[in-house]
Parts: sequence; structure tokens; C-alpha cells
Amino acid sequence: MKRAYNFNAGPSALPEEVLRIAQEELLNFNETGMSVMELSHRSKDFENVHNEAQSLLRQILNIPDTYEILFLQGGASLQFSMIPMNFLSDGQIGNYVLTGAWSEKALKEANILGHTTAIAASTKETNYDRIPELSELRLSPEDAYLHITSNNTIFGTQWKDYPTVKDHLLIADMSSDILSKPLPIDKFAMIYAGAQKNLGPSGVTIVILRKDLLEKTTEKQIPTVLRYGIHSKNNSLYNTPPTFSIYMLNKVLHWVNDQGGIAEIAKANERKASLIYDVIDNSNGFYQGHAQKESRSLMNITFNLANEELNKKFLLEAKEAGFVGLNGHRSIGGCRASTYNAVPYETCKALQQFMLKFKGNL
Repeated sequence: MKRAYNFNAGPSALPEEVLRIAQEELLNFNETGMSVMELSHRSKDFENVHNEAQSLLRQILNIPDTYEILFLQGGASLQFSMIPMNFLSDGQIGNYVLTGAWSEKALKEANILGHTTAIAASTKETNYDRIPELSELRLSPEDAYLHITSNNTIFGTQWKDYPTVKDHLLIADMSSDILSKPLPIDKFAMIYAGAQKNLGPSGVTIVILRKDLLEKTTEKQIPTVLRYGIHSKNNSLYNTPPTFSIYMLNKVLHWVNDQGGIAEIAKANERKASLIYDVIDNSNGFYQGHAQKESRSLMNITFNLANEELNKKFLLEAKEAGFVGLNGHRSIGGCRASTYNAVPYETCKALQQFMLKFKGNL
């Protein structure tokens, strides 16, 4: 069976090795005579999968014991509401750096709840083509937290250096670049990420949260299921978890270790992205990148051709050649190649060659 050249932005490519293991175990997981999707989430067999996934993630990202790892539902979008509900008190401000559509949505949810918010910096005036300089951030003593989106799937930008926020909490939505490179975990009070880019299939959301912050939720008059403390006390099993998604997360984390760990994954991601960026940079303007060079993402490579007619021709011929998911987001158009962890080097090489050939034929 021929596999597609999958550049989907999410849900995205999964490691073929992981898919084959899941296929083999689909009807009989661990000699239970059942699929993992049929197991009780209170069973020993699933508990082992669940706890091992937490342990693997802690090991791979070097997460200290002072941080809790939670497996939640609702995607990163639910976190947009849970964060202000849990961490904003009267007189405090939720401060947001706007670098794209998802940071805008995070700010919007905090505003819907009636909390006081601020915009620490924004690059909207240049259509989010860069990450703000750290010197541009406007902070206040009243800030409860500073929220950033570490990688912007739509616009193809990524934070290279993270702010050091003294006396405040730094919170990051890392849905589209978590597990793609080593992280300075201790810079962050909280990291959260939907799984469907680098961690596994959609359905589970990872929250990495400093344990001392859990006390902030105990007196809040918010729904029980939206309290981080409740999920921590119940090992993320307060209600039925997305068992298959956690099982797949477990398998993907094993695969990361098999690749040599997070440092080797980071090197592979740099090599893959450079294949495509090199074509853009050496095309004499035939391919035009959206993001400024110093802010370019290693996960989402966004570009346009000279006009919309050429964009359509490129995308049509790419589809005919077996490439999937290269259409840019509807809000900015053009083209986008999402080169997440599971996208093979050979797939990126094939796109590089296609881009060169397309240019040469015109």
C-alpha cells in the first residue's frame, strides 16, 4: 500500500511504526482478548498504559517532579477557558501575546468570562508574520500570567526564545510544537497541548502544571470538572478518559525514544524544514515565505507563489502527485507544509523535488 505524502496541519501524520503496532493489537491488547478501546479505564491493563505514558513524557521532556502531568479532554480550546477560570482572581490581569488566530481565541475566551485582560504585544498589523521581540512585551504587576502560543500553525511562526517573566506565571499553548525539541520546562508555570500534531491522534490534551499552582483552584466557584486540582487528585481519571488516544500517545512516546530521544527528534525536524526553506530562499522570489526568517516555524512552513492562479496550479499538481494537506489556511491562503515529528524525511525530500520541478517547468 502506498502511503500519502501527508502534510496535514492536524490531525496530522502518525509514525507508520505506531500505526502498525496499533493495528496488530487492535483486537487483542496485552492478551486481554479485547481492544484497548474496550478496556475499563479502571482496569490494571489500562492503568499501566496511562501511567507509563505519564512517565515517558516526564522522562523525554525532563519534567521535574515539581510539575504535574494531566491528561484532559476538550482540546487546547477548553484550556482557553480553564486557565482564566482557575488562575484569575479579582484585581488580576490575564496578559496575552497575540501571534495568530489561536492566541486571539484564547484572549476572547478570557474576555467572555468577564475577566480583566491585556495584550502584552501583537504582530497583527503585519498579518502575524513574526514573533514579537522580548523587549516589546508590556507587563504589569497586576498580571496573574503571561500567555503565549509557542508555534502558530496558520502563519508559520515560532518562538525561538521564551520570555523570563519574573513574579508572574508563563503559560504556553504548545499544541503544534511540543515534543519537537528540548524545552526549558522550569521557565513555565504551565504548558498545554492538544495531541493531534506531535503526540498522537486527537482526543487527549496534555497539561504540564507546576504543582504549587494547584492550590489556587481549591476555593474557586467553578465546575468541578474544570478544576486542575480535581484532575490531579484523581490521576486524570475523574471521569472516563480518552483511552485510545492515551494508548496512542504511549506508543508515540516509545517511538520518540526509539528515534534517539528529543535531541535527535529536534535535529531531524531541522533537517526536514531546511529542505523546503532552502527551495523558498533560493527561488528568486518564485516561492515567497510568509514568516520573517528569524521567526520561521520548523513545524509549519507557509508560502505563496506569485499570484493566486499559480497557487492553484501548484496545489492541483501537488495533489495529483500524491501530496496531501498543502493548502494554506483559508484566512491567509497560499500553501502550507506541516512537517511534524512523524512526517518522514523522505516525504519532505519529495516535496522539495516537486517544488524544484514545478518551478523549472514554468
